[in-house]
Amino acid sequence: MEHNTGMGLNRISLFSKFLLLACLNWFLFRWAEADVHYYDFVLREKYFTRLCSTKSMLVVNELFPGPVIRVRRGDTVFVNVHNQGYYGVTIHWHGVKQPRNPWSDGPEYITQCPIEPGSNFTYEVNFSTEEGTLWWHAHSDWTRSSIHGAIVIYPSEGTTTPYPTPDGEEIIILGTSILNSSLFRTFENQIKILGSPL
Repeated sequence: MEHNTGMGLNRISLFSKFLLLACLNWFLFRWAEADVHYYDFVLREKYFTRLCSTKSMLVVNELFPGPVIRVRRGDTVFVNVHNQGYYGVTIHWHGVKQPRNPWSDGPEYITQCPIEPGSNFTYEVNFSTEEGTLWWHAHSDWTRSSIHGAIVIYPSEGTTTPYPTPDGEEIIILGTSILNSSLFRTFENQIKILGSPL
């Protein structure tokens, strides 16, 4: 009894090539749909008055809270952070998975050194599977209390959410940093009470 396995291997090989080509086409089509966005974040001190108290805070683009990043699922964002403040800072993209891109995740002294005053760093943020509202924030000591903002991630082009499209949206960020003391002193007091996080 003679078995001819050559024909079967050719069919499998042909099917594998077809499957690979189909996957490659799908990937390239999905990649071509995604957009690339560019942001410049300039960190510097600015005076703000809140709750009858005026104080200098390190903020982004003279805004408190900082700018909103709006993207679609699958998009990539490049954020060039220019540190014109007095402290080293990193930025963390809270809730963003960052597959194969840990050096843009932002935890200070874990995935990167702080962006020193007078220097800059460009983050690459990949929104692979995320949808909804997340946030970005400084990941360096007390600076996270004034350097933060929202990330709004819409569904990828051609898809919808499982609920009706809202008539409008309002972003609300809650925080407790605007008290009648300096942000740095508040951080120092927390260290005395709770101990250092390091």
